[in-house]
Amino acid sequence: MEKQTAGREQLGEFAPQFAALNDDVLFGEVWSREAELSARDRSLITCASLLTQGVPQLEAHFKIARQNGVTKTEIVELITHLAFYTGWPKAWSAFALAKKTFNE
Repeated sequence: MEKQTAGREQLGEFAPQFAALNDDVLFGEVWSREAELSARDRSLITCASLLTQGVPQLEAHFKIARQNGVTKTEIVELITHLAFYTGWPKAWSAFALAKKTFNE
């Protein structure tokens, strides 16, 4: 995974400590622990969690998932499966984002 800089780019001046934690700890240390859990699996887990919460970061994580080798078929299955647990409207919204991401 390439070095994360979104925290510093978007919040560096406003919330520098949060930006550093985002870039260095979450995406630097946690996501790099490939021996414990692959980036691909972390992407699936993260997308599932964000989908259930209905948060805007899902679109960015769909892109990361794609970069980490998650396929369109897997994302479609993830959303379909979670629709029954998290709600139909969230699934519809997630499909719109996934379609945009995986058809690029």
